[in-house]
Amino acid sequence: MFDPRLLRSFIAVVDAGSFTLAAERLHSTQSTVSQQLARLEEATGAILIERSARPVLPTAVGERLLGYARRLLALQQEAQAALGDTAGVASIRIGVPEDIMNPAMAAVFADFAAGHPGIRLDVVSGLSRDLNRRYRAGDFDIAVVKDYEPGVDCRAAFREPMARYESVDAPSEWPNPIPLVTFPPGGLYRDVMFERIEREQRRWYVAFSGSSLNNVLVAVEAGLGVSLLPVGTARKHRLRPYPPLGTEAAIAVSLYAWEGDGPASELVALMQAVLAARFV
Repeated sequence: MFDPRLLRSFIAVVDAGSFTLAAERLHSTQSTVSQQLARLEEATGAILIERSARPVLPTAVGERLLGYARRLLALQQEAQAALGDTAGVASIRIGVPEDIMNPAMAAVFADFAAGHPGIRLDVVSGLSRDLNRRYRAGDFDIAVVKDYEPGVDCRAAFREPMARYESVDAPSEWPNPIPLVTFPPGGLYRDVMFERIEREQRRWYVAFSGSSLNNVLVAVEAGLGVSLLPVGTARKHRLRPYPPLGTEAAIAVSLYAWEGDGPASELVALMQAVLAARFV
């Protein structure tokens, strides 16, 4: 199913004959309209606009899609009118790592939703690599992603200190091989921890693999093994640093968004303020 926002941008470009004029009519930016059209072309697997023409014109495939696009949007408006529900006409899809979804961030989403009854928020929590993949595929409008380095297109980036931790009740010396507490395969912290312990030429095994940050924290706190964790999160638990494996570089926490203005931009600014208060 095609995203209605992408169809609106496509129709606006065709009707205006210009990306700049289409952006003005949509109260958006030219780069955002271009990105949305590119996402629609990727979804259809075809070039929809002849960009070298002046004014720009739809291609043969674009002309075929144009009628369907108008009908789809008209049917959507008709359905909303028939149901008599004006709430949730537009949606903003957001992806955030589990530990970023703290009370301060949740309050931002709740206040924004209360102040924008015509917008539905769809927030998903998950592993950063999956969130990044889904954002790049167009599944999210806004995403907070953790990685080794921020992407060049991020709106803001912060550094999150990392360290290895063990329980305060852990033995004075771990057995050989050393037990590790990790996230499932694909988790960023997991890969970083494995790479470091391999460089140290230490023998190890996975004693516990948890699908959530809370599960990992509880397992380390209980003494199941050593894990790489955000310093800010570990402070709230009965944990202590584990120095034998050395220090680790900070992780980049980056904020991404497709749209540069409108309500989504307002929400991005609010999210950025929460991240700044946490990491700066």
